[in-house]
Amino acid sequence: MHSRRMQPVGTQLREWRQRRRLSQLDLAGHAEVSTRHLSFLETGRSLPSREMVLRLADRLEVPLRERNQLLTAAGYAPMFAERPLDDPSMQVARQAVQRVLKAHEPWPALAVDRHWNLVASNRMLPPLLVGIADELLAPPLNVLKLSLHPQGLAPRILNLPQWRAHLFHRLRQQVAASPDPVLAAMIDELRALPGGATEPPEQINVEA
Repeated sequence: MHSRRMQPVGTQLREWRQRRRLSQLDLAGHAEVSTRHLSFLETGRSLPSREMVLRLADRLEVPLRERNQLLTAAGYAPMFAERPLDDPSMQVARQAVQRVLKAHEPWPALAVDRHWNLVASNRMLPPLLVGIADELLAPPLNVLKLSLHPQGLAPRILNLPQWRAHLFHRLRQQVAASPDPVLAAMIDELRALPGGATEPPEQINVEA
């Protein structure tokens, strides 16, 4: 992650364009700029304005966290704040999450962060975790590891191979949408756990 932040803004823009499987012509058309200008930006012959960084990031569907990296690499101040759910300024959002979780009762429901760590749950979750190894419940509690670990919920899941396939498919989608070394490492860690297939069967349809 740190090496990526050190890359010039043009290099980062080119990587995002390639990740989205767009040619320079495609992106230039979407962003309403000339292909020549986009080429100059990617090679570093020209520096983008703040507005151009944001326009290209929008067309490339770059997540807000990575838009801050693009802005910083171009010499501009980040503009998208990042706060944990327990931050005082997030009180309204936190209350909304809690209402949604409570509405799922009497069934368990939980909320996770982008790395699948537990951030909130309703009161029906603890009974589901009785008998789980203590080390899997220590914060930060990663729900994917909890779900697939043999000392976690895996022995209680009847269709474990299909569930594994579903989760791996979701993880790969996340990594494809936004490069994240934590998620990439998680794929390798979870793949080492026993349980069956990691490729999604054809009948499982997962939305991006």
